[in-house]
Amino acid sequence: MVDNIITGLINALTIQNIMFMFLGVAAGIVFGSLPGLTATMGVALMLPLTFGMMPETGMFLLLGVYCGGTYGGSITAILIKTPGTPASAATAEDGYALARQGRAGEALRMATFASTVAGLFSALILLFVAPQLAQFALKFGPTEFFALAVFGLAMISSVSGKSLVKGMIMGALGMLVSTIGLDPIGAVPRLSFDNENLMGGIALIPALIGLFAISEILTRSQAAHEVVKERNAYVDTKLPFRKAISYWKTILKSSSIGTFIGAIPGTGAAIASFLSYNEARRVAKDKDQYGKGSLDGIAASEAGNNGVTGSTLIPLLTLGIPGDTVTAIMLGALMMQGLTPGPQLFVNYAGIVYTIMVGLLIVNLIMYIQGSLATRLFVHITRIPVNVLLPILLTLCFVGAYAVNNTLFDAKLMMIFGLIGFIMPKFGYPVTPMLLGIILGPIAENSLRQALILSDGSWLVFFTKPISAIFIFLAIASFLAPVVTPYLTRAFRRKENA
Repeated sequence: MVDNIITGLINALTIQNIMFMFLGVAAGIVFGSLPGLTATMGVALMLPLTFGMMPETGMFLLLGVYCGGTYGGSITAILIKTPGTPASAATAEDGYALARQGRAGEALRMATFASTVAGLFSALILLFVAPQLAQFALKFGPTEFFALAVFGLAMISSVSGKSLVKGMIMGALGMLVSTIGLDPIGAVPRLSFDNENLMGGIALIPALIGLFAISEILTRSQAAHEVVKERNAYVDTKLPFRKAISYWKTILKSSSIGTFIGAIPGTGAAIASFLSYNEARRVAKDKDQYGKGSLDGIAASEAGNNGVTGSTLIPLLTLGIPGDTVTAIMLGALMMQGLTPGPQLFVNYAGIVYTIMVGLLIVNLIMYIQGSLATRLFVHITRIPVNVLLPILLTLCFVGAYAVNNTLFDAKLMMIFGLIGFIMPKFGYPVTPMLLGIILGPIAENSLRQALILSDGSWLVFFTKPISAIFIFLAIASFLAPVVTPYLTRAFRRKENA
């Protein structure tokens, strides 16, 4: 194994490979930072460029876009509260709050640092324990997926703000939205109102852009005409390495969560990001700081979503099963090169496989270099006058929503969700639970119905299997914690004062 790693390192460190890594990461950051133009779209557009390349070089280009795109979503999430990708939605609240405090550079540097560490962690796991982790991931069936989705939905209790009831209502609304389209089992239209555009369901990207970007544009447009005499001091604040490394517990834990989630086919970076953010908030000493400008929250979210990048390759390379939509495209790229992913790939093409895995480490280091250098430029986005910035953002939002399916219908959906995101918070209804419902609703519904079919309608199947039972127990504990904790705290204080 050591010989394969050394050979892979030598093969990866060629001028041509390094050049395409740089190109891929730069392109990925651009795709990730622009709302709607996700890493998936970037990889898909770059795929034709790999024709005629060596397998390693082509994969390095695509991996660069993948890693850069996953990280790039944090840039606009922090600077203008417009997540470039669904995986950066959890970063927006704390990141934008820090930017409003004049600490945009600090927030961006934390995102870069956490993303790189998580990417390296995930790549190392891929390099050393890929086959073993892939075998464990295969144990996830419908019952385990349902329990995982329920655990994710339990996070609604921690992102509901002051009212848990209002958070639950928004979460339920998100799950209701996720049921629009054809029934996954019977293929019967639901809530589609005979509209062909709704048969395939609500696309996530228009909903995300609407809830976060359009709502923010509408909010800021109310004061766009006002002359700002004193602009907030958006300065390029530094983040000393000693301070960044002090968050190592959060980054390591979130990297582990992201790596684990990424190894399970069909999950994704958005789920990993929210799970990591919720876990960090759960154990934080100062929970109230979350949502108001917590570097710990940024570290958790960005480590969680970037921890997915390496582990999604585990089921792809070892079993031939794509971990997410991006690796599904990479599967096509490998097969186009005459390489069939699976156990025999490590036997017949060990040199190429280890070169790709070692190269992923280098890609993440390049991402850190580019992100660190570009931060000085990114912070200047916040200096652009509001009346100039908003039309640019609105145009990018329409382009991003339209590009999902090349239909104006998605742009209209984006505006509808934008109105929801603009109006509901005014009455104390948070939009993040709704996004969670839209993301996790389909996973929960499909897995629940499949599990009940396989168990002849018995609900006990969710408690008799160890993995699902553990996730459901954690979900119940996570959901009840915000409700029970205040009562226990008051009881403890009464006992002390007695």
